[in-house]
Amino acid sequence: QVKLLESGGGLVQAGGSLRLSCAASGRIFAIGAMGWYRQAPGKQRELVATITGGAETNYADSVKGRFTISRDNAKNTVYLQMNSLKPEDTAVYYCNAALYYSSITYMQHWGQGTQVTVSS
Repeated sequence: QVKLLESGGGLVQAGGSLRLSCAASGRIFAIGAMGWYRQAPGKQRELVATITGGAETNYADSVKGRFTISRDNAKNTVYLQMNSLKPEDTAVYYCNAALYYSSITYMQHWGQGTQVTVSS
């Protein structure tokens, strides 16, 4: 069974740092773009950062300069380093990835989410 497993969330004070990880497991031919999204209470899920297979990155304006997305293709893992955290970063963070089952067949998968809480 193919799945994404996130880890690294928790409670941190404003100005602190956290590192999220998301590992893909199961029978995977390849992994395309990967990304992190977040959803705060009462709000829609929003994009935080994405990274392509070629390591091109894209960030939401609200996290530019504070968050860094990276990937380790050998470990099928994507990371999100979050620095200078603010209370408004509090949300459930979800990993997303395009997991290929063959050279042309893929599906978008979501992780179960990990809670990040930033106290003021």
